[in-house]
Order: sequence, then C-alpha cells, then structure tokens
Amino acid sequence: MEKLNIPYPVIVEGKYDRLKLERVLNAEIITTDGFGIFRNDEKKALIRALAGKTKLIVLTDPDGAGGVIRSHICGMIPPERLIRLYVPRVRGKEKRKSEPSAEGVLGVEGTDTDIIRSIFEKYAVSVSENSEPKEKITVSDLYAFGLTGAADSASRRDVFGREFGLPEGMNAKAFMSALNFLITREEFLAKAERLTHCR
Repeated sequence: MEKLNIPYPVIVEGKYDRLKLERVLNAEIITTDGFGIFRNDEKKALIRALAGKTKLIVLTDPDGAGGVIRSHICGMIPPERLIRLYVPRVRGKEKRKSEPSAEGVLGVEGTDTDIIRSIFEKYAVSVSENSEPKEKITVSDLYAFGLTGAADSASRRDVFGREFGLPEGMNAKAFMSALNFLITREEFLAKAERLTHCR
C-alpha cells in the first residue's frame, strides 16, 4: 500500500515509534527520546524553530508517561501550530519486549498499522503528477559549502543555523532535515553563497 504524504513534522517518543510510522508515512519524524526531551535544549529549540514555520503533529503513547511528554511538548508550541493525534488505549505487549509496559497498554510502536494509517489519513496530501515536487537540500549541498565533511563544519552549521533560529550543536542530518522545512533549496543556496563569501 502506498505511503501517506504528511506535510508536517511528526513528533513521537522513541526510535521504534519512528520506525513504525515510517512504514506508513512519508514524513519528517522527530523523536523525544522519551523523557530525554526535558533536558535536551537542542531538540526543544529545534521544535520551537519548526513551529515558527509549520504546524507539528504530536503522537505519544496512550499512557501516563506519554501524557507527561505530550503536555511538555504542547507547552512549547503555539496552539494554532499544534495537531494532537492519539492512538487508542489497547491492552497488550510489544513484540520486542519481554514484559508489558507499566500500565500494560500498547504504545505507538505496538499499534496496528491500519489504525496508524487511519489516524493520519485526514492530514495526507497528494502529490500531483503535474506539480513539480520541492527540490530538497541534500548532503551534497551541505558538503559543497563546508557544512559537513570539514574540520570546522560544526561551527559553520552553527553560524548558518543562527539565521533561522536553529540551535547550536546540531548534527548534519538533523540540520539538513530542519532546513528542508524552513527554507527552499534555492534560498539555501543563495544564503550559503553569501555566507561563504563573507568568511
């Protein structure tokens, strides 16, 4: 079955939730690393920067911990930029785990794929054959301007990212994903060209 094209970043708790969603969606998926979001200032700054440009979807587990994480994230995002989605509370145990969760319910990773699909369907967009897809910023683009692969790439990313409200210390992959939401490739090339000449 064809994946759903979701135009907004999706925030989930962990990597297994992300892997589950990647089976169903074409979307940029951000993980909170569970409660790690509480002490990860870089990720919080990224979420705030994205919320300044686009709506964000929040989907956490249907248990107490998921509720706390959801509440924390929702406190960072203006209400008009927030889409809250929920998986049903179903008793069970994820296949990869030897024991059920503390509350004995399935998380996002254990939720049936068809249910995940039905939750996101209303937010999917079609890619028309006649419309030209947005050209994305690539790793090659970052490399061409020394934003990856050079001794001072990290500091270059920090300088570049500051222009768009991005936090310092982002790795190349996270940096590229964020930029693809915030600006077009054309804008990136123009800005990178200017910054390179200024150095």
